[in-house]
Amino acid sequence: MRTYLHFILLLLIFSSCTSKKDIIYFNNINTQSSDQTKLEITKISKNDILSVVISSTSSELVKLYNQDGASSPSGYLVNSDGMITLPILGKINVVGLSCSELEQLVSNLLISGGHIYNPIVNVRVTNSKFTVLGEVNKPGTYNFLEENISLLQALGYAGDLTINGIRKEVYLIREENNVLKYNKLDLTSKDWFTSPYYYIKPNDVVYVLPNDPKVKTGGYVKSLGNLLTITSVGISTILAIILLAK
Repeated sequence: MRTYLHFILLLLIFSSCTSKKDIIYFNNINTQSSDQTKLEITKISKNDILSVVISSTSSELVKLYNQDGASSPSGYLVNSDGMITLPILGKINVVGLSCSELEQLVSNLLISGGHIYNPIVNVRVTNSKFTVLGEVNKPGTYNFLEENISLLQALGYAGDLTINGIRKEVYLIREENNVLKYNKLDLTSKDWFTSPYYYIKPNDVVYVLPNDPKVKTGGYVKSLGNLLTITSVGISTILAIILLAK
């Protein structure tokens, strides 16, 4: 009888064991080496909302060039033609430009047109967002104003992975040229540091798969209490069979 009980307990213990390497991030980090991450400059797209703030030593003059005369405009929507319309300067094609490239373009237009001789132009995409789903502590859609943020920062926004998240199967879904691309990343390795997916792009979706114990809790085993009940019933059944066999 004890042999049967020991066997059942061992099965329960080993079925719940998780390897340390499955939990810890970046197992293959070497503190004596470094990796060069790949930074791809984000380009302005249709339906982006841009903050374009023009400033100068002449505060009265620049009011004419800012949206509604405000120093912090609410934003310019990039229309279906890829254009925005700035006060006085008019329509500008912005799709495919980076924020810094648009800053330079607007500055050149102001200077060459004789509008402002010493302009300071600041451009930001104000509706940049990403979504994190699955086994994280705070799934949802998050906005960011930084020009670039890493996947690790994105997961930080979402409160990190839960203990039930599979670190070796984190999917990053990205739309490029109207085509969805699915990329599986292994967070227990640092190999993806030098991939194009180290940095998040606007509208990226990150999905963390649940591990087997988490999936099973969606079925018959809802909680630890239920698990213990099922185990108890199983042991009682086995004991009854053994007694009847005698």
